Amino acid sequence: MIESLLSAQLLFAAAVLGALYALIGLGLNLVYGTMRLLNIAHGDILMVGAFAAFWWFTLTSLSPLIALPLIAVFGAAIGLALYFALFRHQLAQELDASVIEGRSLLLFFGVSVVTQNVTALLFTATPRAYRHLDEVYRFGDLAMTGNRIAALVCAVTLLIAMLIFLKKTLFGIEIRALIQHREAARIVGVNVEKVQMVAISIGFAVTAIAGTLLSMTEQTNPFMGFRFTIAAFVVIIIGGLGNIRGGIIAGFLLAVMEIYAVTIFSAEARSILIYGGFVLAIILRPQGLLGVRKRA
Repeated sequence: MIESLLSAQLLFAAAVLGALYALIGLGLNLVYGTMRLLNIAHGDILMVGAFAAFWWFTLTSLSPLIALPLIAVFGAAIGLALYFALFRHQLAQELDASVIEGRSLLLFFGVSVVTQNVTALLFTATPRAYRHLDEVYRFGDLAMTGNRIAALVCAVTLLIAMLIFLKKTLFGIEIRALIQHREAARIVGVNVEKVQMVAISIGFAVTAIAGTLLSMTEQTNPFMGFRFTIAAFVVIIIGGLGNIRGGIIAGFLLAVMEIYAVTIFSAEARSILIYGGFVLAIILRPQGLLGVRKRA
C-alpha cells in the first residue's frame, strides 16, 4: 500500500495539479491582497482563458502554448476593464476593507453569472476538448503525456518568474508593500493606483494562462470555473493572505490532498478532506502556513 502511495505516477499527477493550483491561487492572492476584492468570478477568468486556447487551436491548428502571451494580454485587459468600470472609484474613496469586500463580492457575483451565461449563449454549454501533445512518454512505471509535462513546466517556470518579479523588481516590491500595509505603502511614496492596476493585470493574466494550460488536459465548458474559484480561495487561506510562497506551497498541498483522497478512499472523499483541511487551517492557523498575518 505504501509503495503504491509513493508511486511516481501519483507524485507526478500531484505535481501537475499542484502547479496549476498554485498558479490559480497566485492570481487571486494578488487581487485580494492588494485591493481586498473578493473575486468569486476568478474561476470564470480561468474558463475564458481555456476557451480562448480551445478556439485558438481549433481555428489555427497551432499550439495553445504559442498563444500564451496573447491570452495573458487578453486576461489582463479584462482585469483592467473591470478595474476601471467597477472598482477604481470605490478604491479611491478609501472605504473600510469590509465594505470593499462586501461590494466586490456582489459585483463579482454578477460578473460571474454574466460571463458564464454569455459564454454558454455564444458557444453552448456542451463540453469541448482538443487533442494536443497527447503522446505518452514512459520512464519505467511512470507514464506522462506531453500536455501534462508542458503544463507542469510552464506553470513552474511562471511561478518562479513571479517570485523573482515580486522580490527583485520595484513594482514587485511595491505590490508586496501594498499587500502588507496599505497606508504605510502610501506614506512611503508608493503610487497605490498604479500598483493596483499592475496587480489586477498580472492576477488576471496569470489566471488566463492557467486556464490555457488546463484546457490541454481537461474538457472546457462555461460552468467549469466554480471548482477552481473554491480551490483558489482554499489555497490563499491555507497559504496565508498575501504570502506568495505560502500560497505556492498550499497549492501543492491541496493537490496532494485531492489526489491521495481519491486514491485511498473514493472520489466522494475528495471534497470532505479538502474542505475539512480548509476549516482546520482557519481554526488552527488562520495566519496561514508560514505565519504571516494580514495587518489592517
